[in-house]
Amino acid sequence: MRLFVALRPPPDVRDALTALMGGIEGARWQSDNNLHLTLAFIGEVDGHQAEAATDALATVIAPPIDLSLGQFGSFDAARTDRTSTLWIGVSPAEPLAALAAAIRAALRRAGLEPDARKFVPHITLARFSRAGAPRDALRPWLSTQSPPRETWRADIFHLVESRLGHSGPHYEPIAGFALTAA
Repeated sequence: MRLFVALRPPPDVRDALTALMGGIEGARWQSDNNLHLTLAFIGEVDGHQAEAATDALATVIAPPIDLSLGQFGSFDAARTDRTSTLWIGVSPAEPLAALAAAIRAALRRAGLEPDARKFVPHITLARFSRAGAPRDALRPWLSTQSPPRETWRADIFHLVESRLGHSGPHYEPIAGFALTAA
């Protein structure tokens, strides 16, 4: 199993994001099913490790977070003049970073090693080939698009399985964990 932990925006936010998709040559736009904010990437695990992850995540105590979409951004490909991923930021960053840190700490206590990359709160909109797309390819799209002014309350996070298929990954939540005030 290939697992990660994520927040899933509600349907109205996902609708606003999918309405943006199109108009960049070579972009592989995310499907509605794949729109999420990753809090921790766990990777390949066996059944016992998946159970340990579920048990560990059940111990995470954090309050709900009122979120909003932010600005567009991108991650560099192997060459800095190219981009591999187009995304939209999510704020506020501090409570999201605190939640991600609590989740990663719980996973480590369970003997799992989540990805240690710097946490950047975002939702991936499109991916590009392994070689990436020229940064100039994004400019026309960015000049005509404004980030949607969508907000929502995140009150649950999910343990998600990523199943790879011919048309790309399919994400299936396998457990949900409530964010509660106390």
